Amino acid sequence: MSGMDQRLIGRNVGRHGIFIREEATALTIPITGYSAVQAVIGTAPVNMLDDPAGAVNVPILATKATEAMEKLGYCADFDKYTLCQTMYVTNNIYQVSPVVYINVLDPAKHKKALEGAEATVDALRAVIKETGVLRDGLTVTAGEATLELSKDYTVSYDANGRLAINLVAGGAGAGAEKVTVSGFMLDPEAVTKEDIMGAYDPATGAETGMELIRQIYPRFGIVPSVLLAPGYSQIPEVGIALSAKAANINGVFKGIALLDLDTEKARKYTDCKDVKEESGFTSEFCYPLWPCFKVGELTLASSAVVGGLISYVDASNDDVPYVSPSNKILGVTGTCLTDGTEVIMDQDQANAVNAAGVATAFNFNGWRLWGNYTGAYPSTLDAKDMWLPVRRMFNWQGNAFIQTYLSKVDDPMNKYLVESIVDSENIRCAAFAPDKWAGAFIEYTAEDNSDIDILAGRMTFRQHIAPYTPAQEIVNILNYDVSMLQDALTGEGGE
Repeated sequence: MSGMDQRLIGRNVGRHGIFIREEATALTIPITGYSAVQAVIGTAPVNMLDDPAGAVNVPILATKATEAMEKLGYCADFDKYTLCQTMYVTNNIYQVSPVVYINVLDPAKHKKALEGAEATVDALRAVIKETGVLRDGLTVTAGEATLELSKDYTVSYDANGRLAINLVAGGAGAGAEKVTVSGFMLDPEAVTKEDIMGAYDPATGAETGMELIRQIYPRFGIVPSVLLAPGYSQIPEVGIALSAKAANINGVFKGIALLDLDTEKARKYTDCKDVKEESGFTSEFCYPLWPCFKVGELTLASSAVVGGLISYVDASNDDVPYVSPSNKILGVTGTCLTDGTEVIMDQDQANAVNAAGVATAFNFNGWRLWGNYTGAYPSTLDAKDMWLPVRRMFNWQGNAFIQTYLSKVDDPMNKYLVESIVDSENIRCAAFAPDKWAGAFIEYTAEDNSDIDILAGRMTFRQHIAPYTPAQEIVNILNYDVSMLQDALTGEGGE
C-alpha cells in the first residue's frame, strides 16, 4: 500500500455516518457605508459644557441633532456659532444622521473680558443677555457682597445659550434685585481662516481644524463624503482647502465640498460667475452655492441646508447618491444675502447662475434647490466631473470598493483572489442596474497586468460604470396642426 493510501485510510478511520464540511465563502460581502455623512467645521457654544476644552479640535460624532447639542452646546446665534446651523437643519428641516462636527472655537484662545454685566433678579434667577459667557472665573456680586459659588448661587444656561445665575434661598444674594457678573466670554469673531483650515504640529503631532478630517475614518469607520464649513467656506483659502480635502480623504477616499459664495461680493445673480472664478471654486470635488437661505427670521448658510438635503435625498434612495438634490424642496422660506437683503430670482435668472457652475434656489410652488453642476463646469465638459450626481457616484463606487476589498490586500496573488474580487464585484454592481445606474462591471486583463507588475505585487482591475446623468433639460416641441383644425371645421375628422 502506498504512503498516500495509508494517509487517506488513517484520516477516515472510525468515521461512520453523514458529515458536513464548510468552505470559506468565495464572494466578499460588500461594504458601502453611509453615502452622505457630513463633516462640518466651525464654531459651537462649548461654554455651555462641563468640560469646554474637551470639545475643541476633536471630531465629534452625533447620531442625532440633540446628541450634538449635548456634546457641543446649542445657540440660535448662527453668525457666532456656525455648527449650530447644521444642528438646526438636521433637527428641524431634515431628520438625517450621523454628522461629524469639528469645533475650533477654543475658550483658552478665543475669549474676551466680560466686565460688569448686570442682570435683574426674578424669582431668584438672573439671566445675562450675552451668549458665550464662561462659567469658569466668574465673579458675581449683589450690591456690596461678593457671592460664593454653590453656597450663594449656581449657574446654568437657558435654551438661548445665556448664562443664568440661580440664587440660593438663604444665601448672601437671596434678597438682591440685581446681580453684576464679571469674567470671560467666548469671542467667535477671533476665529480666523487659519483656525478653520487647521494645522499639524510636528512637535506634538496635534491636528486642528480641517486636518482632523483625516481622523474621522480611523475613529468611527465612516467616510465623511460631504464636507462643509458654513460661515467660513466663502473665504477663498478655506473653500479651496476644503475642496482639496474632499479630493483626497485619508489618501484614498473622495467626497464633495459644499462651498458658499461670498454674498458681500456676489450681491446679485450676475456677480456669481466672477466671484466663483475669483474664489477659485473650480474643482470637480466642490459644489458652489449662492445665496443664503432664510427660515422665518433665521439666516442660514446655503451649505448647511444643502448638506442636510443631500443626506436626506441619499437616505430616501437606498443610501446611493444617484439622485441629484437639484429641484428638490428645500424647506426654507426664502433666499437672501448674509446681511439679510432679500433675493428673489425666477427660473431664467437661476439658470444664468447655473451656467456659471453655481447652484441656487428659486420659488416654484415651494423653494427648490436648482443646479446640477460641480464647480468644474463650465471649464470641463467631462460627464464624470461636471455633473454632481455622476461625480458623487464615482466617489461612492470608489469608496465602497476600497472598504470592501481592503481585507484582500497582502493575500496570495492567485487566480482565486482575482475570481473572488471579479465575481463579488460584478454581483454587487448588477444589483444596482438598471434603476441606479445603466450598468457596471469589472474585469482583470493581461494587458493591465504585466509580468513586471505581477513580480512587483501589483494587480490592476478595470471597472466600467455608467451612472445616469440628470435630466437637465426636457423639451416639448409644440406645433399647430392645421389638418386637425380643418377636420374639426369640415366634420371630416369623424366621430
